[in-house]
Amino acid sequence: MLEGKHYATGKPVRVLIRDGVIAGVEALDYTHAEELPWIAPGLVDLQINGYAGDDFNTLPFDTDMVVRASQGLWGEGVTSYYPTVITNSPEAIEEAVGIIASACDHDARTNRSVAGIHVEGPFISPEDGARGAHSLDYVRAPDWEMFEKWQRAAGGRIRILTLSPEWPNSAEFIAKCSASGVTVSIGHTSATPEQIREAVRAGARMSTHLGNGAHLTMPRHPNYIWEQLAQDDLWSCVIADGFHLPESVLKVIFKTKGAQALMVSDAVYLCGMPSGEYTTHVGGKVVLTEEGRLSLASNPKILAGSAQMLVWGIEHVVRCGLASLSEAWDMSSIRPAAFMKLTAAQGIADGAPADLVLFEQAGDRVRVLETYKDGELVYELEETR
Repeated sequence: MLEGKHYATGKPVRVLIRDGVIAGVEALDYTHAEELPWIAPGLVDLQINGYAGDDFNTLPFDTDMVVRASQGLWGEGVTSYYPTVITNSPEAIEEAVGIIASACDHDARTNRSVAGIHVEGPFISPEDGARGAHSLDYVRAPDWEMFEKWQRAAGGRIRILTLSPEWPNSAEFIAKCSASGVTVSIGHTSATPEQIREAVRAGARMSTHLGNGAHLTMPRHPNYIWEQLAQDDLWSCVIADGFHLPESVLKVIFKTKGAQALMVSDAVYLCGMPSGEYTTHVGGKVVLTEEGRLSLASNPKILAGSAQMLVWGIEHVVRCGLASLSEAWDMSSIRPAAFMKLTAAQGIADGAPADLVLFEQAGDRVRVLETYKDGELVYELEETR
């Protein structure tokens, strides 16, 4: 039984939990509601490359690392996530997804937290800018037999694939992925508007960090950003950390996409690490500033992923007046869950999985106090114990 202020209504509620499922939500007669924490659905992150020194893209790593990363994310309010394996050699991608799958096979709580694997690349644009920090050495055209090999290694857990539809025969490849239950997302692309339209007709349904992984300059119109915004069947992910996109761009995407706007962290393993220069698989030498911005050391204009989690993004969009707290939280929890057809999309409702976060809000900051996964307390802030 948990008590708190409902994140969407602000009203005090009591949430009853039985066998890992929400068994009831009752109004709570509480005269000092301001003393209660907020209660909200667990965050669902579709794109996490690593966390707190643990990297899903630097081999070798073991199953213990995957377990540790999953547990660390509970402290950030993340109850479901998609570990993301980016452009690399075919053998390295196969090994990485295999290790993640093995961790899920051998640790029940990790298996419940990992909703699927996101493979970002290597079927992306080879062009500078659009390729982002991904290594040109490993970029290649879509290959169905290769992807099937990765999927076998992953035990069928690859649920999202980011690619660029600029390659010949992309539509056929997208259709096969879609038919197999894999969500195809357009990203790191220099595709023409017609190629994007063809990809959507073939089954592509999402844009990966729209507005990033893009050329520094491009035709004002038409271009691949406008075209993705215009496609009604594409949901749009954005990195709302204050570094990847200006407020005006976030505002336009939120207004254009409405309920199809999603927030992701795109967090790399440097999230939670001190500022400084690091050498990474993604981009080689990178610089993490004291402000929290991560970019290539050789070209500060090109970002190298995010060093911030979803809570940071929620704080940013609320602080800038781009969304209310409940809207920002929905973009980071029940909307991505609904898009990926997870039961967590039910939110705080009877019969929903008890994936819940208790947090406090002080000014424009959000602090996670407790996290529950399937009704089990998996994180508690040290000072509240």
